[in-house]
Amino acid sequence: MWTIATPAGCTINSLFWDPITGELLDFVGGRKDIESGIIRGIGEPCERFREDALRLIRAVRFAARFAFKIEEKTWRAICKNAALIKSISPDRIREELIKIFTGPNRGVSLELLECSGLLREILPEVQALKGVPQPEAFHPEGDCFEHTKLALEWLRNPSATLAMGCLLHDVGKPLTYEEADRIRFNAHNRVGEQIASKICRRLNCSNVHTRAIKDLVARHMHFLTVRDMKTSTLKKFLSHPNIAEDLELHRADCLASHGDLTNYHFCLEKLTEFQSEKKDIIPPPLINGNDLINAGYKPGPIFKKILTRVQEAQLESEIKTADDALALALREFPPEAK
Repeated sequence: MWTIATPAGCTINSLFWDPITGELLDFVGGRKDIESGIIRGIGEPCERFREDALRLIRAVRFAARFAFKIEEKTWRAICKNAALIKSISPDRIREELIKIFTGPNRGVSLELLECSGLLREILPEVQALKGVPQPEAFHPEGDCFEHTKLALEWLRNPSATLAMGCLLHDVGKPLTYEEADRIRFNAHNRVGEQIASKICRRLNCSNVHTRAIKDLVARHMHFLTVRDMKTSTLKKFLSHPNIAEDLELHRADCLASHGDLTNYHFCLEKLTEFQSEKKDIIPPPLINGNDLINAGYKPGPIFKKILTRVQEAQLESEIKTADDALALALREFPPEAK
C-alpha cells in the first residue's frame, strides 16, 4: 500500500518511483508543476507549513535553485505563516540558509526571503539593510540591501563561510550611518563583526565557522588601504589563512558597487611576488623571549613591543639575521631604560 509522504510539502518533491514496475507515481501533479516551473504546496499550503515550518524556507530554496515561480496561493501562505519559522531549531535554519546562499540565484533568494517576511524573522540584522542609502559615487547600485544582493550573486562557488560572510559583511552599516560631507559608515566593519558574532551564536555555528565569518566581516574594509601599507603590514595582511575568501569577498564587493578591481589585482600581484621569493610570506622569527632575557632584558610587556618591531624590520628586509635583530632591539629598546 502506498502512502503520500511530503518531506518538503510541495508537489515537485512528492513523486514516487516503483522499482518493481518502473512506474513513476504522481499523486499530486508534481510532474506537471516541474514542466511548468512552479513551486506549489500540496493541498492546503498553510497546513503543510504548520506541519513543518522549515518548508517555508525550502520553498524559497527550491524556487531559486530551479528558477521556478512560487504559485500564488502557496506564496500567500508563506507570507501569512512566516512567523512560524521561529519554532524551528537554529541548526535546521542554519543548514537551509547555507544551502540557499551557496546555491544558484542567491540574490533572488535574499529578495524572496525579504518579501515573504522570513528574513525579518530569521535575520532582522540583514532586513535592516533595506532602505539604508549609500553614497552614489561609490554605490550606484542603490541601498545596502541591493548591494548585498548583488555581492552574493557575484561570488564564485562560495563555501558556507564565504556565503555567510558576504551576506553579513555590511550588517554594521545601519548602526553606523551618518551624513557629514557625504554618507559615511565609519567603523561599520568592526560593528558588523560584533553583530555577525551574535548571529553565528544564534544559529549555533561552529567556532571555526564563526571565526571565519567574523574575520571576513572585520577585514573586508582593509582592502581600501592595501596600496598604502608598508611591506611588513601588507605581508601580515596577505598571510591570513583565509586570504583566498577575503579576496573573493572583496572582488564581489567591488563588482556589486563601483566595479574598480585595482586593489584586488594589486593583492594578487603581491601574493605572486611574495610567494616567488620561495619562502613563507611571514618567515620564522629571528629572535624570541629567551634571546631577550639572555641579552639582559627583564620579562614584561616590553617584550611584545620589541618582538613586533623586530618582525616588522624583518618583513621590510631591514634585518636578516638574529644578530641583526638583537642589535636593533638593543639600539631601539636599551635594557637599562626599562
